[in-house]
Amino acid sequence: MVGQSPLEPGESRTAVLLEPFVHQVGGHMSMMKYDEHTVCKPLVSQELSFYESQPSAMRQFTPQYKGVVSVHLKKDSLGNLTLMASPSLQTESCARLSNAVGDSSVTLWHKCKWAAGAGSEHALVKWSHTQLAKSFKESCPGKLLLRPDLQYRTDPLLEDANGNQPERNSSNPWGLHCHRQHLNRMSSKHNENKLHQFLLLENVVSKYNYPCILDLKMGTRQHGDDASEEKKARHIKKCEQSTSASLGVRICGMQVYQADTGHFLCKDKYYGRKLSPEGFKQTLRQFLCNGNHLRTDLLEPIILRLKALLSVIRKQSSYRFYSSSLLIIYDGQEHKENAAPLDNHLPFQKTNCTSSHGAHHSRVDVRMIDFAHTTFKGSKCNHTTYDGPDHGYIFGLENLIKILQNISEGK
Repeated sequence: MVGQSPLEPGESRTAVLLEPFVHQVGGHMSMMKYDEHTVCKPLVSQELSFYESQPSAMRQFTPQYKGVVSVHLKKDSLGNLTLMASPSLQTESCARLSNAVGDSSVTLWHKCKWAAGAGSEHALVKWSHTQLAKSFKESCPGKLLLRPDLQYRTDPLLEDANGNQPERNSSNPWGLHCHRQHLNRMSSKHNENKLHQFLLLENVVSKYNYPCILDLKMGTRQHGDDASEEKKARHIKKCEQSTSASLGVRICGMQVYQADTGHFLCKDKYYGRKLSPEGFKQTLRQFLCNGNHLRTDLLEPIILRLKALLSVIRKQSSYRFYSSSLLIIYDGQEHKENAAPLDNHLPFQKTNCTSSHGAHHSRVDVRMIDFAHTTFKGSKCNHTTYDGPDHGYIFGLENLIKILQNISEGK
């Protein structure tokens, strides 16, 4: 797999043409969708080292590692860029694509190419808003729009069922922004024959119909041991000027389904950096508010899962999860028995929703991601050995739990 040549035209039936991952809410590196249950990202040796040797107790809180795949850039006659993955037999056994007609696990690019037939190079056109809309609608059933409250304002992304674009600037700009930047960087630095290695990871939101995602940058320190003095100073300043210093956690991105409008409300990392501790708390409330009422049914299972993670992290001696993120995920599609009307005078009041341990746990998840700067004793990329657990990360988790408990108690 490593070092193999890009596939010849006659062998292209085995290649997977990657599409942007439409549910990327944070980070700076583009995540790509490999199949319905698998995403991929550029391989960083330190992150690979973590996934290959992580403690078994942590595996329930991280995406499943599915292997490595070779990826190369492809440019058509019009100059449009795509990424093609060349799976090995090992990769296929981990993340097998279904080629059945109409199967949603077949990538959108796959459908475009085979529908056009052999020799039709123009089938591999750049990502249009219509295609992205189709991809998003395959990921989320129903008529959905993303309503960004972001600094990035692009052209309309999603259309309604009739093909209309009722709102200008309706887009998922962060993931699309990362994707465009990544393609441009690859194009400017490397030729088409250059092979890049990507990590294959579990798509942790694939089981959700309307994935509501909160991306939290954890810890009081964000720079890795290998950071330059300039980068170190930059990250320290970001922490000091945000809730990273005061709470050990800051918001890096968010999308939350609004049941009253059928939109996703989005926030980006620039929004998160400006928040005060009180603003952080209010945004956490907003993440749990579906436009009609506060999802109090989710608070207990999220808190329990965070407490379980905290217990695991406290036992991980020498680990430092610098610049890693924590995802809190739940399904915006609410069971009818949990729906409650909104009291206009108390928009964030605690509702009469019941919360049971069994019924709601499957609809929430907590996952650690992004380990490019994670260090631990015995790491192949280890620069510094630390003693004891990551107290900055623990500080962030404890504050996050405390804030959610206060919300649950109506404070």
